[in-house]
Amino acid sequence: MIIYNVTVNVEEDIHNEWLDWMKTVHIPEVMATGMFQESKMLALISRQEGETGFTYAIQYKAASLDDYFRYRDEFGPELQRKTLEKYGNKVLAFRTLMEEHFVHA
Repeated sequence: MIIYNVTVNVEEDIHNEWLDWMKTVHIPEVMATGMFQESKMLALISRQEGETGFTYAIQYKAASLDDYFRYRDEFGPELQRKTLEKYGNKVLAFRTLMEEHFVHA
């Protein structure tokens, strides 16, 4: 499995609105592309001194790199544009791509 991870820092003044929008609009739109089988949103509970806002990791699982690349090329730019237009620099994101490996104890 390929995990497309989007780590996001959200300013406090828009946090509740953004969180609702992510759950009801954005994540459903990403999943509707058909490129991912699963999604999850994780809230970071530890903060560095002086850190502001709220930080989340949103993870989408793709069956293959081809599915991820298709999402990145065909769907990602438009969905990212919508976020930027709605929230501007009050939401900062960086994206990483990971491959899931299983270790048996």
